[in-house]
Amino acid sequence: MDIQLNFINRSNDANNSNIVIFQKNVATDFDELHIAWKVIRNCGQGDNHPFAYPMAMTVSSSDSYGNFMPQQDATNGQVFQVTRAPSGDVLQLTSQPGASKEVQVRNDLPQGACNATIYKGGSPLAVKTSIAPGQKAVFEFKPTVWIGVASQIEEGELMNSAVISDINTEISLLGLKSADIVMTGGGPGRLSRPFTFTLENVVMA
Repeated sequence: MDIQLNFINRSNDANNSNIVIFQKNVATDFDELHIAWKVIRNCGQGDNHPFAYPMAMTVSSSDSYGNFMPQQDATNGQVFQVTRAPSGDVLQLTSQPGASKEVQVRNDLPQGACNATIYKGGSPLAVKTSIAPGQKAVFEFKPTVWIGVASQIEEGELMNSAVISDINTEISLLGLKSADIVMTGGGPGRLSRPFTFTLENVVMA
């Protein structure tokens, strides 16, 4: 079941800021860059923006020759491999079990690096690039999203570390069926308060 979320702008922000929502791959090192999974634009004061957080995810891979392999359904505990078939490079699910909270993508090509991307709702959620032959990408996500205000952010693109370090609101989705995410704060000049994001009208699953 997807989690139904509704962003509501109750802030004093007159700058038409962009709201960025993303997840962190907790299986990687601390300084990994993250993808802007969802960017909410032009959501004026008093406006709301409903969206769904899908529980399902898909995985895809691309190789060093610029080929992109079709997305496949992925669940925690699965291990995928990129191999060279008679027809060319393919991404396939292995019979080997992985760690219960992780999705793994292994580069089993004889040569050439590959990239692995996890998607939610058709949008890129996390990526691991330059996976060398014999190496693997590991993806693990807590049931939380990060949300904050940013500028010059494109949905589906990697955010730079300066943007990421400015976003420090983590919202737990554990057990949620639906909720409003309410933004307050902002405002002109010295009276400006920090933006805060709180859950309201929470319905548990």
